[in-house]
Amino acid sequence: MISLIMAAEAAAGLAKLGAGIGAGIAAIGAGLGIGRIGGNAMDAIARQPEAAGDIRTNMILTAAFVEGVALFAVVVCALCVFL
Repeated sequence: MISLIMAAEAAAGLAKLGAGIGAGIAAIGAGLGIGRIGGNAMDAIARQPEAAGDIRTNMILTAAFVEGVALFAVVVCALCVFL
C-alpha cells in the first residue's frame, strides 16, 4: 500500500516536471517563430518597399496567432501543474 502511494507521488512529480518543460518549449518556440516572422518580413519589405503596409499587417496578424497558440500551450501546462 505504501509503495503504491509513493509511486503515485513520483508520477505526480514527473507530470509537473513534464508540464514545466512543455511550457518552456512552447515559450521558446513562440519566440523563435515570431523572430522568424519579423526577419522574413523585413527581408520582404527590403525587396519590395511599396508593399510594406500589406507585409506589416500580415506580419502582425501572424505573430498574434503564434502568440495565442503559445499562450494556450502555457495555460494548459499550468493547469497540468495545479490540477
